[in-house]
Formats: sequence, structure tokens, C-alpha cells
Amino acid sequence: MPLDGIKRIIAIASGKGGVGKSTVTANLAMAAALEGKSVGVLDADIYGPSMGIMFGLSGEPEIDENQHIIPAFSHGVKVATLAQLFPAEKANAWRGPRAAALVNNLLNFVRWGNLDILFIDFPPGTGDVQLSVIQGCKLSGAIMVCTPQAVALADCIKGIDLFTETNVPVLGLIENMSSFICDNCEKEHFIFGKEGAKNLAQKLGIPLLGQIPIEASLMQGGENGLPGVLANPNCAGARVFGELALGLFQSE
Repeated sequence: MPLDGIKRIIAIASGKGGVGKSTVTANLAMAAALEGKSVGVLDADIYGPSMGIMFGLSGEPEIDENQHIIPAFSHGVKVATLAQLFPAEKANAWRGPRAAALVNNLLNFVRWGNLDILFIDFPPGTGDVQLSVIQGCKLSGAIMVCTPQAVALADCIKGIDLFTETNVPVLGLIENMSSFICDNCEKEHFIFGKEGAKNLAQKLGIPLLGQIPIEASLMQGGENGLPGVLANPNCAGARVFGELALGLFQSE
């Protein structure tokens, strides 16, 4: 089976869109690769796949003699994304059953080989695609991404409940866009509220894994096909991602 050589499979999920889940996935995967781990990323966000842009991929994927997809290899990370299979300007207007079937095909027909860890970039929400991934592979755990404001936290709770109900361990929360340090005044500004994820983590009894600040270099790196931790390894966000990656392997 294509997933048999993978030691750990981690879902990166969010209750709502726009919280930077794909940015977190790309940078966490890149940080793990920089630590010498063999890493893969499966882009399961089929309605808005982002990994093609974030890892600078172009062209169709290679197919082997068994009709398995050979993942692209970018900056030391294996990547499989629907962005390589469908025109970027076309909407993937698929009903739930077709979308779920497509994700199952991705799970079963990508030739990953041996990996220390596979990150799956989930689509936002709690629908057919999420359930198909959960049922189609044995997840080692899930990491929830949210921003500090109440509307994001409310949807994050629903995402956590999905994993709890399906017996997938929730490894913790990552708070993205936690604060912004102004170049002029050098003060820390909490644009979307302060410590919302920290308070939620305490309330639910799950770990707060890290708080990622708003930094232009993290965004610009992804826009240019170079994850921010590689484009600007000295920025504050890159250091947090490095610590997060190390934390995933501390028990080994």
C-alpha cells in the first residue's frame, strides 16, 4: 500500500478558511526537512490547493508504470497536489461524493516511498473530504490552526470535535497571525486579538504548540515558491516553526 512506508501522518486542519493553514503546513514540513527528516505533503484542500504555489511546482506530475503518481520533490520535500492536475483558473465545482472519491484516489495512488512524516493539508470545515481522509488512512494526530479572534476560534472548536469524535488525537493548536511588530515603533500589536488560542487551549486541556507572528517574509516566500523558513530562516516565525518541527520528533 502507498502509505505503508510512512511512520507518521499528521493532519493540519482548521475550522475556517483564511487562517493560514496551508502556510503553516508548508513551513512546518520545510522545517522538518531542514532537520534531516524525510517529509511529504499531501494537498487535500481540493477546492483551493495551495501547495503548487508554495513549493514552486509547475507541469503535470509524473506517473509510474503502475499508474501511481510520483510526488514532486521541491526543496527536500515530496509534494502531491491537485494544483498540478487541473487548470489554476478553473473552479473545482464538485459535489461531496466526487470530491471525497478524488481524495481517496490521492491517498491510494501516490507513491510516497519511505517517509518519517506526511503532512496532510486539510480543507477548511468538517465535511465529506475531511471524513474521507480520516477514514482512508490512519492519522497519527491532528494539529489545528486558528487565529486569535472569536469567529476563528468558534470554528476551530468544531474542527477539534470532528477529530475527537473520530478518535484522532488532537496534538494541539497553532495560533497564526498572533501579533505584528511594527517596523517604525517596534511595538507588538495584537491586530486580531490577544491570546485567543492560548485561552482556548487551556479551556479544552490541549497544548498550545506555538504562536506565529504576522511577517511579510513568511507570506512572500510562499508566494515565490520558497517556504518562509527557507527564504528567511532568521525571522521570528521561522524560529517558531523550527521549534515546532523539533517538538514533533522529541519522543523518538
